[in-house]
Amino acid sequence: MHKYILFLRLALALVIMGVFATGPRLALADSAAEIDREVDSALAKLYATTPKAKELSKMAKGVLVFPDVFKGGFILGAQHGEGALRKGGRTVGYYNTVEASYGLQAGAQSFGYALFFMTDSALEYLEKSAGLEIGTGPSLVLVDSGMAKSLSTSTLQDDIYAFIFDQEGLMAGVGLKGSKISKITPE
Repeated sequence: MHKYILFLRLALALVIMGVFATGPRLALADSAAEIDREVDSALAKLYATTPKAKELSKMAKGVLVFPDVFKGGFILGAQHGEGALRKGGRTVGYYNTVEASYGLQAGAQSFGYALFFMTDSALEYLEKSAGLEIGTGPSLVLVDSGMAKSLSTSTLQDDIYAFIFDQEGLMAGVGLKGSKISKITPE
């Protein structure tokens, strides 16, 4: 049954990618309240397992959290998830993340990630652009558990820090480069 659900999520992600690529922008989103609950839960888990992330949140201009991103593929791949941008602990906007890929790949996985925007200019880029494309625009650093232990105010010199959490599935590795993040209007 679990594999069937993963397959359905992959099919949905591929359909969504097709809609975004060829048609007008549609708001295919969970309710705002549901997204907020999932973001609250994801942040609580992240902060419990990675205390440096909580410290970083106090210095960040904003935190964009995608609590449940699904990625799957076989040669062709897709990724989709919904999340919220928090400033001062309050939600100020809702976003989705989508990605399409092609190459030697097979499997499915789910994960969450949080982007900590450390500069006003990086946050402004997200809010004023037609969508943040990871790999272009402000510099982004993917923080692993080893690097998290060494983060300090003197080592924080990049625009955005990304933490990946709650990885489950059968796909080797996870990357964010090539993902597009766009503003949405949930129900």
